[in-house]
This record gives sequence, C-alpha cells and structure tokens, in this order.
Amino acid sequence: MPLADLLLAAPPPPTPLSTTPVVVAALVGYLALIFGIQAAMKNHPPQKLNTLFKAHNFILSAGSLLLLILLLEEIVPIIWRNGIFNAMCAHESWTSRMEFYYMINYYFKYLEFLDTVFLAFKKKPLSFLHVFHHSATALLCYSQLVGKPSMSWTVIGLNLGVHVLMYYYYYATARGAKFWWKKYLTMMQIIQFIIDLFIGYFCSYTHLAAIYWADSMPYMGDCTGSKTTALFGCGLLTSYLGLFINFYRQTYKKGTKQPQANGIANGHTNGKLHQRTNADVCQRKPLRTGDISFLEDSFYGDIQAQVWTTSEQLRGHLLAVHVPG
Repeated sequence: MPLADLLLAAPPPPTPLSTTPVVVAALVGYLALIFGIQAAMKNHPPQKLNTLFKAHNFILSAGSLLLLILLLEEIVPIIWRNGIFNAMCAHESWTSRMEFYYMINYYFKYLEFLDTVFLAFKKKPLSFLHVFHHSATALLCYSQLVGKPSMSWTVIGLNLGVHVLMYYYYYATARGAKFWWKKYLTMMQIIQFIIDLFIGYFCSYTHLAAIYWADSMPYMGDCTGSKTTALFGCGLLTSYLGLFINFYRQTYKKGTKQPQANGIANGHTNGKLHQRTNADVCQRKPLRTGDISFLEDSFYGDIQAQVWTTSEQLRGHLLAVHVPG
C-alpha cells in the first residue's frame, strides 16, 4: 500500500484539548501551576517580566481583533439573509467555519491562563474572581463546542470585542500610557454579561418552550443546541455578572479603594512595580491607582518612618548638647 494511502487510511488524531478528561486535567494543572508559582516566589522578590507581558497582551489584543473580523465576515451575511432570530437559533448558523473560529477562541482561553502566571510571578494577590473567571471560561467554551448552541457567536463576538480593548489597555499601560476610560472597561464587561444573559435566557426559553410547552406557552421557535450546555452557560454567566458588579462596587463606588491591579476585573497589572522613596514614606503619599501594592508595604513603611523620625530626633539632641570648654 502506498504511504499516502496508508496515512489517509489512519483515523485522524483527536483535536487537542477536545475531551473532558483532558480539559479537566488542564484546568487542574492551571491551578497547580499558579499556586505552585506563588509558593516558589514566597522568598523571592517580584518579577517584572515587562517585555513578555507586553508581547502577551499585544498578541491577545491583535488576535481577538482578527478573530472578531473573521467571525463577523461569516455571520453578517447569515443575518442579512435569514434575520437575527434565525442567525441565533437556526442550525444553519453553526457552519464549519464558525466552528473553527469557536475552536480558536477556545484555545485563546488557555493562552489567557498566562494572565495569572504573570500575576503570580509579580507576587500580586490572586482574587477569586480572576482565577474562577479564567478557569470557568475555558470550561464554558469547551461546553459550547460540545453542545453546539447556534447562538454562540453572540457571546463570543461580544467577548472578543471587549478583549480587543482590554488587552490593548494592558499592553499600552505597560508601555507607560495613561487612559481616562480605565473604569469603563469593567462597565463594558458588565454590559457584555447583561446582553449575554438576555440572549442566553431568551434562546433557552424558546428552545424549552418548543419542546415541552408548545401548546401552553408562547415562543418564537426552536433554538438548536444542547439543553445542558445552554443551562450551564446561563448559570455561569449569571455568576459572572454578580461577581463583576461586586468588583465594580468595591473598586469604584467606595470611598476607600482596596489595592487593585489597574482597577480592572481581570486582575492584570501594567508590568510596573511601585517603589516607595524616603520622601514617599515621610510624606505618606498614597500609591497611585494602577500601581502594584502589597499589604506588607504599609507595615514596612511605618517602620521606616519611625526609624527615620527617631534618627532625626537623636541627631537633634546631639547637636543641642553643650560641651564645656
């Protein structure tokens, strides 16, 4: 048998990260890695990694933009031909190209795990929101590929749009840029989840109504996709909405702000570590929003201020001592 025929006769290998055991193992590995880095960095100074950080965020911003353009190129003609409802609910919306784009978006979620790796090397506290959001979103994207809900493009498209701006913000601030619209990124994420949930619950309802309550409940037609996938997605996005609203209130609506990584819910840093000078300590200048601060800073800052004050007082006493001639 010719070699080409032999190769073609063999079953194709499975797509990477396409089975539940492998996905679960990858998520467990992600958690083990970041907490392992935290433990290893306990007795080491924070690492800046600014060049790698900028490259990472530039790639994700540019990649999200390219994928969003490709997604729109495929879905806009479908909307034009069939209308918005059919574009969300008809089986024809799940094309082979769209599935390929969804798969690339799914792989992006594993690249986004590096967000947490950077935080761990910089010794930035890892919030529950950050770790939960990153790990659960990878699982959500996997479930969408398995359940094949035809409305997936709405959620993925909105997410890509937010990520274009968000990762560009991280890239630009790592280069020293400053933006007045920082807090509006979190607002965009919240609005994104509200729209996601409206579409998700609507499509889930009309799908369930078409199956179980067609004679008693109004509905617009069936929506293709797994019921389990739809309900899992709605539940997870609802939890995201609550967590992000709570983050926004704690960060921007309280008089005393807790240290945040650039004030954005994903918990990134701009790659710059704030270092207090003696003048900062003595004048008690607050850290600027967007700089990294640690709980230990306030403790050690108090000690430095006390030592400085005591040394100045001692110097004053020595100068005031009169030595008889």
